[in-house]
Amino acid sequence: MGKVTGFQEYDRVAPTREAAATRVKHYGEFLNELPPQELNRQAARCMDCGVPFCQSGCPLGNVIPEFNEAVYQAKWEMAANILLSTNNFPEFTGRICPAPCESACVLGINRPPVSIEEIEKHIIEIAFDKGYIKAKAPLIRTGKKVAVIGSGPAGLAAAAQLNKVGHEVTVFERDDAPGGLLRYGIPDFKLQKNVIDRRIDLMKEEGIIFKCNANVGENVEISTLLRHFNAIVLAGGSTIPRDLSIPGREAKGVHYAMDFLKQQNKRVAERQFDVEDIFATDKNVIVIGGGDTGSDCIGTSNRHGAKSITQFEIMPMPPQTRNEHMPWPNYPMLLKHTSSHEEGAQRAWSVNTKNFIADESGNLKALKVVDVEWDIDSNGRPVSFKEVAGTERDLPCELVLLAMGFLHPQKEGLIEKLGVELDNRGNVKASEHSYQTNIAKIFAAGDVRRGQSLVVWAISEGREAARKVDEYLMGTTKLASRDAIAYA
Repeated sequence: MGKVTGFQEYDRVAPTREAAATRVKHYGEFLNELPPQELNRQAARCMDCGVPFCQSGCPLGNVIPEFNEAVYQAKWEMAANILLSTNNFPEFTGRICPAPCESACVLGINRPPVSIEEIEKHIIEIAFDKGYIKAKAPLIRTGKKVAVIGSGPAGLAAAAQLNKVGHEVTVFERDDAPGGLLRYGIPDFKLQKNVIDRRIDLMKEEGIIFKCNANVGENVEISTLLRHFNAIVLAGGSTIPRDLSIPGREAKGVHYAMDFLKQQNKRVAERQFDVEDIFATDKNVIVIGGGDTGSDCIGTSNRHGAKSITQFEIMPMPPQTRNEHMPWPNYPMLLKHTSSHEEGAQRAWSVNTKNFIADESGNLKALKVVDVEWDIDSNGRPVSFKEVAGTERDLPCELVLLAMGFLHPQKEGLIEKLGVELDNRGNVKASEHSYQTNIAKIFAAGDVRRGQSLVVWAISEGREAARKVDEYLMGTTKLASRDAIAYA
């Protein structure tokens, strides 16, 4: 343990960030690096607990006390090797993961937890800068071929792990570049795309083949994949957004959040798209949905120069601190104030949208909304609501962005043609034990299997599915399980 009393001596310190008024003028990342002395102090705050709950809080089982110790000692190559033993892409999780590990940090019981996510990002960026991260192609190939359909975090993790043990891996991506929602869902100000490109280039050097504009079931025949590959991993994600089917839904100006975010990412990348432009410029924007996607819409709308931005959530406002219904070390559903909120937006909870109001030309001009009051059960969960009399009102609005989450993967095309079974939520049915569908050579991982979730869960699923594919192909596997690494 680097400094036994570090958690008592040092406070949690976050990196400085570019001022909101300046950063809304561009789409680049705006967090500054921690100076070496401060990074050393943040690593020293780790208590090296006898039972490291942070590791169980992390879906990947990252070996957190050990890499904190290596950071404290400035042993960067060791820190990177420890981190990469459980996480293929810490440069992604260090930027966009909500850090469930920090919610489970023992220090967090009565003090701000260790800055695990920020330390993780610094480890991998310093490792790249120092030249420790190099392509490592397998020395021996097994002769087995695996197709991975989808290049989001689950597909990339599965591909990386399967390639590591010598299988020939081809990743099929229906869009024009790899990355899935990392590329065309997460705004550049949170994850610049050169970070993705850097990793994809390494994976190509290691022998992984990427085929873009390859929509399996449409312009790529499923029969070809079934014939030429020994196993197939479905990692297409949960892509069907939740709709708001109320009167006036057809008004011009009501859009899904992901349509708005995707085209902006393509603009920043100077890539073409063939759909109508969606701009927030000089408009009253209302974002319906209180999660991270809604926050991303706020940040993007601010950069467009929106006249006003309001974020609605039908659920009641979350608490700012843990309560009896959210005991440590469970992940708490607390009020989040993101960098996008800091840039400017009004927020309202317990608001229900009743209908969209259009003008004579069919363009959205207002929303009719009403406040609601929730009944809370004995576990602190909202169970039903009723409208508050006298609160119905019309709000001027020319652009609505629906950010209410995702239902399930797209069924038309690939999934229907394959004939894989679905669970009762519409996801591909595959057990967490085997990741295998009802068709023996077809596996599923990530949001396509578990439903909408976190990037860290997608990477974990991709890694674990790769183990099961390797076992299916070879009768055994050289890939260690999450728990085998984390608690070795």
